[in-house]
Amino acid sequence: MLIGREAERRAIERLVAGARVGSSGVLLITGEPGIGKTTLLDQAAAPSAGLRLLRARGTETEHEVPFGGLLQLLRPALGELDRIPPPQKAALEAALALTTPGDSTGRFAVGAATLSLLCRYAEQAPLAVLVDDAQWIDRPSAEALVFAARRLVADPIVLLIAAREGESHPLAEADLPVLRLDGLGLDDARELVGRRTADVAQVHRMVGGNPLALLELNPQSLHRIRPGAPVPVPRLLAEAFSAQADRLSPEARIALLVAASDDGELQLVAAVCDKLKVDIAVLAEAEDAGLIRIGDGRVEFRHPLVRSSVYAGAAAATRRSVHQAIAGVLADSDRQVWHLSEAALGSDDEVARRLEIVAGHAVERGAHAVAATALERAARLTDDAAEQARRLVAAGEAAWFAGLPERAEELLVEALGRNPAQAAASAGSANSAASRRSASSAASRRSASSAVPRRVAGDAVAIHAQELRGDIAVRCGSPGQARDILLAAADAADDLPTRIRLLGDIVNACFYLGDTNTALRVAEELDAILPSIDQPESRLLGLLASGVARVFAGSGGSEQIRTAVTLSSTVKLDRRHQVWVVLAPMFLREREGGRDMIQQVLRDSRDGVALGMLPGVLFHLARDQATTDRWADAAASYDEGIRLSRETGQTTELAINLAGQAWLSARRGRVDECRAQAAEAIGICTAREIRLGLAWSSYALGDLELGLGDVAAALAAYDRLVGILTTGGMHDPDLSPAPELVEVYLRLGRPEDAARTARDFAEQATRKGLPWSLARAARAQGLVNDDEHAFETALRLHERTLDLFETARTHLAYGSWLRRVRRRVDARVQLRAAVGIFDHLGAGTWADQAAGELKATGETARRREHSSADDLTPQERQVAQLLADGHSTREAAAKLFLSPKTVEYHLRKVYTKLGIHSRAELAEQLTET
Repeated sequence: MLIGREAERRAIERLVAGARVGSSGVLLITGEPGIGKTTLLDQAAAPSAGLRLLRARGTETEHEVPFGGLLQLLRPALGELDRIPPPQKAALEAALALTTPGDSTGRFAVGAATLSLLCRYAEQAPLAVLVDDAQWIDRPSAEALVFAARRLVADPIVLLIAAREGESHPLAEADLPVLRLDGLGLDDARELVGRRTADVAQVHRMVGGNPLALLELNPQSLHRIRPGAPVPVPRLLAEAFSAQADRLSPEARIALLVAASDDGELQLVAAVCDKLKVDIAVLAEAEDAGLIRIGDGRVEFRHPLVRSSVYAGAAAATRRSVHQAIAGVLADSDRQVWHLSEAALGSDDEVARRLEIVAGHAVERGAHAVAATALERAARLTDDAAEQARRLVAAGEAAWFAGLPERAEELLVEALGRNPAQAAASAGSANSAASRRSASSAASRRSASSAVPRRVAGDAVAIHAQELRGDIAVRCGSPGQARDILLAAADAADDLPTRIRLLGDIVNACFYLGDTNTALRVAEELDAILPSIDQPESRLLGLLASGVARVFAGSGGSEQIRTAVTLSSTVKLDRRHQVWVVLAPMFLREREGGRDMIQQVLRDSRDGVALGMLPGVLFHLARDQATTDRWADAAASYDEGIRLSRETGQTTELAINLAGQAWLSARRGRVDECRAQAAEAIGICTAREIRLGLAWSSYALGDLELGLGDVAAALAAYDRLVGILTTGGMHDPDLSPAPELVEVYLRLGRPEDAARTARDFAEQATRKGLPWSLARAARAQGLVNDDEHAFETALRLHERTLDLFETARTHLAYGSWLRRVRRRVDARVQLRAAVGIFDHLGAGTWADQAAGELKATGETARRREHSSADDLTPQERQVAQLLADGHSTREAAAKLFLSPKTVEYHLRKVYTKLGIHSRAELAEQLTET
């Protein structure tokens, strides 16, 4: 019977009631050991609740068994596997070892499959998913549950998770709703224990109302504690359980330790006891003492603390002997090796070799965190320094793939820096590499010597470690540190394909960092290497990296990118480098130029459930959409990129997506959103030297003020932008605010500054030779020179691009000039076009400016009426677009990593907002917007 906890019970009952009517609920219940978490879960699992039930419980000994917790939880639902999307089914079957794995399974693919399977299982009846002792659920299982928990919205599912407070695990770090359990009140404590009032009050005060402590501890044993001394309940409980175990016979303590050292399967415990010459019957002593319960072929400890106390209280030598005995009777090779590693004392090359095999099995199932542990343990058991380094690097790679960048960094640094003499020698090489760049912060210079030690110059293992560290740094740390690490690695690389890959990664880091000097030097090196490269993938990557570096620095590169775009139709880069293919359209800004590749990479990433790739791909997709008339879609893409960046811990992609969204918000006149997004992006970019994000954020704030008509504030923001670009040597005219500055200077009465700025920008645009920047340059020339021909030239150039906003800006500038020279009839043609485009895009502040100019000619603008589609949230827009494109509800759910019912939930809101009732009407509405 549950005593007390009225508020907590009501909170859980509300979630259960919500599940019965089709509303999802998630709750993480935390508290110290013995506080009553399990009892609350039992209450939710009572038959009277009327829900289907899936339940799992973590254990210390199963903590490194990949997907053990998930299999325990989902086993009753596996009959629904055939009803989830095939890629997800394959991923989950491989993860749970139901089939032989093919390619490595991604952790997000398993999470998406878990969500789909839970939702399918809940279609027959509301579902309660209960996870106890979540701090001991294996990490791959916990990550899959986190993925599902974040996406439960409109399904009849309640997910309740119980975990110890203060423990570090993915479920505790997932920002889920939390219910913290405190101790029972005194009246409830009295009802619970039924002891004399004085004793209960004393114990209650000393243990803070912990229910298990109230039941287990003898008040007399607490009298010896000095008054006012803190009483750590877990320690007291552990001592109480240890004291109970100590009263058992030596044979019973050994049998109990065997049960505590594995998963408690009675048959296994009996076999191990037999091997240790202990009669299994002695476990009856522990059962009589209330420490365990034997039934259903298992030895169940009454409380996890009992198990922990029994294991921790045993002598180390005794524990090793028990693990050795367990390994001797296990048939499962992987479990056997884990126990052998616990039994090892000192190095053991054979166990280390077998742990490496276990790690390979874990990788095949997508359990990269487990693989990292196995490989690290293998390294600890290895004598040979080179072999130990190789295993540590492999462990670091597995940790990175598991989404554990800090652990990965520690393992990789340990692998590279064990030998002080060699580390010092390699640091000199790193300093030499770092010296080739012209500008870097002091912090980045310091990192060059300390962050990139390598064991042996040119060693493939060390180079791979540096490549991994560079990848981690550019995504989750500092692009400056990534550049320095990768420069040292490239210096040491012997084979050309590896060198090209590393040089491409350096350009990528420099792109975010805004370091064009280093990027140009790398481009020159790539150009020298490429003639001797026959491998298509290496040629494609080298051309793209060199072209992007040159365009970024304002030094050509467009033709290399065009050549690469042609080559990309027949060559496919590996998943990590596919983002290079989607960079091409952003740098060319032409109607053609490989735009279809962005959609293809996006489809591949969604269909392959490659969430780690999606934030970067979504950013480039959003940038492409924002330079057409698909602004609402761009906002939705940025929004998803921001959400997934936060979820995957990719700080750099988060900052860049935020900066892009801020720029779009500025043009849409969304003042508060723009400023908040830019502020967050600037905070991240300043701390991590992401100058490109700083540039885009400054551009956003300048465009916001210019759209609002505050030219002084716009000038300040654009001046900051110019300073950022100049410091980094970023001379790509597409990043320059010169055309905007021309308008600002003219409005401020500074025609000389406007003319100089327009002239300098025209030279830059001419060198680049692409229509987008040439059109903007012609518009600026038209403004400073009162040149109608320049305006007409700009409009013709705009026809070669898809950027309607820039086209409308030229119409507005041209029309305003025509009005000022008193050609009102001609002005109206241009200004009507500007109003129409701005209204169509949703650029409200700019449409207002154009309408004001048109009114000054004597004509009132016909404004586009507000569309209900403008009120759709980014996620509603994504759902609506996929369904309007002909995808089924389940297909849309799979692509967006949502449940079908969540898609239906959003669709109902879309229908209500748009006032429609069919998919045909939906497609028509979205086409119009």
